[in-house]
Amino acid sequence: MDVLYNTIDVRDLLSSSDSPNSPISAPDLRLLISRLDAHSLRIKSTVQSYLLSHQADFASLFSQCSDVVSKSENLSSQVIALLSLISDQPIESDVRKIIGEIVEKRRELLEKREILELVGIVLDLDRKFGVFRKNVESGRVVEAAEGLRELKLLLGVSRNDVVEGEPFVYGILRKHWTDCFEEIQDLLLRFVEAAVRFEQEGNTFHIKNQASVNGIDGLELYTILKAMDAAGILDYGLAKVADLIIKHIITPVVSARATPSFVEDTDQDLDRVPEAVLKMVPSFNTESQRSKVDGEAMYSNIVQILKFINKFLCFQNGFWMSCFGRLTWPRMSDQIISNFLSKVVPDDPSNLGEFQEIMKFTTGFETALKVLLFISPSDVKDEKLSKFTNNIEVHFASRKKVQILAKARNMLLQSNFSLSQDYITRISGLNKEEIAGDLSNHVVLLFSSEKCVVSEAAKELMDLVHQTLENVSLLPPKVGLEFYQTARNALVLYEAIVPVKLERQLDSINQAAVLIHNDCLYLSQEILGLAFEYRPYFPSPVKEVAVFVDLAPKFQIMAEDVLQRQIQLVMYNLKQAIDGANGFHNTHQIKQFESAKFCIDQVSFIIEKVHIIWEPLMLPSVYEKSMTMILRAVFLRISKEILLLDDMAAEETLQLKGLIHLLFEHLSSLLESLLAVDQRGKSLESQRDNLDDFVLSVQKLRKLAELLDLPLKSITTAWESGELADCDFTLSEVEGFIRAIFTDSPLRKECLFRIENSNVRV
Repeated sequence: MDVLYNTIDVRDLLSSSDSPNSPISAPDLRLLISRLDAHSLRIKSTVQSYLLSHQADFASLFSQCSDVVSKSENLSSQVIALLSLISDQPIESDVRKIIGEIVEKRRELLEKREILELVGIVLDLDRKFGVFRKNVESGRVVEAAEGLRELKLLLGVSRNDVVEGEPFVYGILRKHWTDCFEEIQDLLLRFVEAAVRFEQEGNTFHIKNQASVNGIDGLELYTILKAMDAAGILDYGLAKVADLIIKHIITPVVSARATPSFVEDTDQDLDRVPEAVLKMVPSFNTESQRSKVDGEAMYSNIVQILKFINKFLCFQNGFWMSCFGRLTWPRMSDQIISNFLSKVVPDDPSNLGEFQEIMKFTTGFETALKVLLFISPSDVKDEKLSKFTNNIEVHFASRKKVQILAKARNMLLQSNFSLSQDYITRISGLNKEEIAGDLSNHVVLLFSSEKCVVSEAAKELMDLVHQTLENVSLLPPKVGLEFYQTARNALVLYEAIVPVKLERQLDSINQAAVLIHNDCLYLSQEILGLAFEYRPYFPSPVKEVAVFVDLAPKFQIMAEDVLQRQIQLVMYNLKQAIDGANGFHNTHQIKQFESAKFCIDQVSFIIEKVHIIWEPLMLPSVYEKSMTMILRAVFLRISKEILLLDDMAAEETLQLKGLIHLLFEHLSSLLESLLAVDQRGKSLESQRDNLDDFVLSVQKLRKLAELLDLPLKSITTAWESGELADCDFTLSEVEGFIRAIFTDSPLRKECLFRIENSNVRV
């Protein structure tokens, strides 16, 4: 049959071997048809031979196919008959009903079986509750506690949520269990109170081996603790006992108010002591002696007390003792630290080595507690005392930090920032420079070489900072870093406390505001010098982080703010006083003249008051700059008010001239000292412009007083010569002044023309 599957290439049947793309000729086509016919006959012959040789196989296959067809027809007829039978007699509904009844009966049987099982469980639980009740009544509290623990597991009392579909009776049983638990808990606590008690009158702690409660006689303390352990309430049961021991035994021992004395009431015929007594004997030490607790004796007494507890209360049971330790150790360790260890922290860095003996006692004490299993042998969290003593450097630094900051705070709060009149008198006048060295708070600024008066608080604060930083180089790096931070914090306290404390004083012109300004200048320059003075000697870890320069700008800004606030207050008061002159109008009238004169007196009084307060206290440069600024503003304001007058009578000009002379007369001594600054060589280049402006304002007002009494031609000549321009007069001011004083005339027109066309630069 392979011939059937072989492919035929038509080109192979041709005789020619031309290209596959060349057309086939007619002879070739006829030849091809002939050869294809021959090839087809050969295939047919081959197929016929194959069928004849496999005739038996094909006959068997056809027979099987016939049987399958006949069987399928038979099955189809049977299915049709069955369907007709079912349709004629519908029994499926009866069968379904019977099956449903069977299922329902089985379900009811299962429910009844489950109910019977539940009833059995409830009866068993009720029986166990009855056993618990009998055990409690007969004094078998351990068995009762164990039974209650078993019931807890059976009832799932530890679950907080009610399971959906759970029988309601389980909730009732849980409530019953809770009532039983509270009953046995209350009973056991009363047994503990009866067996362990403290008599305050005799300072005596009693531990009885047997106790009687609710008609249950002679129940041993060991059995009571075992029952509490079984019920899971040992912590709760010992809590009150632990509190009594801490309050009445440990606290007096730690504070050295009492020492323990042990008494055992023994009976040789009994295995256990009927009653053990711990008596606290009051100490008759003085108050100063109590403040110095003997650490070795205190530790020894506490260990003896805990051994007494371990033997007669915990019966040398490690778990019970560790439970008692968890209840008492946190409070006990805190008391030891606060009453003893924190008080023996050295005040002097050189005494840190002497603390080694206390560290040795403390380590031995904790080792003894680990042996008793009072604290955990493996949990480092229980080594609170050793941790404290090992960090003695940190505690020393913390203690000194608190002391230094408290001292700085008290300095700032207690200082009143006021100076006595005697002090002001001493630093005022001609002998100011001579006696300055004798005054404690008369300081020289580091970077300006000028002197000013500072408050006692600032001087003492800076001394405290110096003392603190001097110790940094002598201390371990960790402690030195704390001292460095403390010095910074002490300086920051000034910024935090003083402005708030003296807020009202800053709203008025007084010594306190000037002292705060001086303090800030002094502190800022001292702070800038700290790095140069101390930083080279700091330990390397401290030197890497030590910075002071960031604090100085804060105080410089604060000083400038206080000064500007004072200047603004003075300016406001002077403005109010000058406003009272009503622009100096009509001073030839008596009432208006009196108002103007009162204004001049008020201005003089305010300036003199500021001079009296500022001059003795401020830096000379700051005082001169501030005072010249204020006087310049006053003189310019008065000059402006007079030059704005549009019409002045002859008598009025004389009155205005007199008022100006009166002002200069009041301020003569002050002006002489300020105008002589340049001659004394004390003015700074940065203040030159301010001083020149002040001199111009003085010259302008004085020249204005002269102009009020000069003839028109003289005024014109003074302008043409540049004299008035040199005194800061402007062209418009001179022209307005002439029009206000002199009536319109050819001479006035001529003079105004000359003034307007002069070559004077304005």
